[in-house]
Amino acid sequence: MIDAHIHLDWYNEEEQAIILEDLEKRTIDGVIAVSSDLNSCNNVWKLHQACPHVYPAFGWHPEQKLPSEAELDAIEEMIHKHQDSLAAIGEVGLPYYMKKEDPFLDVQPYTEILERFLSLAKKCDLPIVLHAIYEDAELVCDLLEKHQVTKAHFHWFKGSEKTIQRMIERKYMISVTPDCLYEQEIQRLIEQYPLELMMVETDGPWQFEGPFQGQMTHPKMMEQSLAQIARIKNMPFGTVSATIVKNTVTFYQVKDRH
Repeated sequence: MIDAHIHLDWYNEEEQAIILEDLEKRTIDGVIAVSSDLNSCNNVWKLHQACPHVYPAFGWHPEQKLPSEAELDAIEEMIHKHQDSLAAIGEVGLPYYMKKEDPFLDVQPYTEILERFLSLAKKCDLPIVLHAIYEDAELVCDLLEKHQVTKAHFHWFKGSEKTIQRMIERKYMISVTPDCLYEQEIQRLIEQYPLELMMVETDGPWQFEGPFQGQMTHPKMMEQSLAQIARIKNMPFGTVSATIVKNTVTFYQVKDRH
């Protein structure tokens, strides 16, 4: 199992040690560790150096106050410097939740930052990891086409039927979180989306409800997600698991490191 999206640097040191130990034991095969700002990029890089099965992605998370130009320049410099070791550019996207809280939020600067990272993804030939849900996803699809970026991963995606069909046509990847065990919206998405365009993730340390209530979010939770996908798709667990691992390895080009 490979966790297609985790904020490993957001865990405390004790929790990181637990996950890193499981990676070393190969209980978990790997994690795509996304970044949220410059400091996060540096911390994710240190985690990658500590464990080669932590596959780093550098980016700037949109659900926060705007960064300085110097910070964006420094992140871009890190992307170029470590390009050959990166799994992707991310997490990047648009500030959906901030916009919900403040309907007057000017999203234009956030859109410009996203376009900067899309240009980088195209230039560096790296996949891009997207925070883009509901109506934001439609705009992000437009921007992906504008910048001719085809390797796109919409993590923890939620959106309209129209957007879902558009994403399937473009062969954009999605990833399923452990809330698939209790969220009907995610279960319907699993029914609709092709298995060949699907990965699993935790988005840890985000905590889940249902059977995971009160637990530290750990990549091992993905096993229950895989079982739920198998049930919904009415397919053997082994087929689902093997396909999703293959999808993740192929999309993130971690085969040589896997």
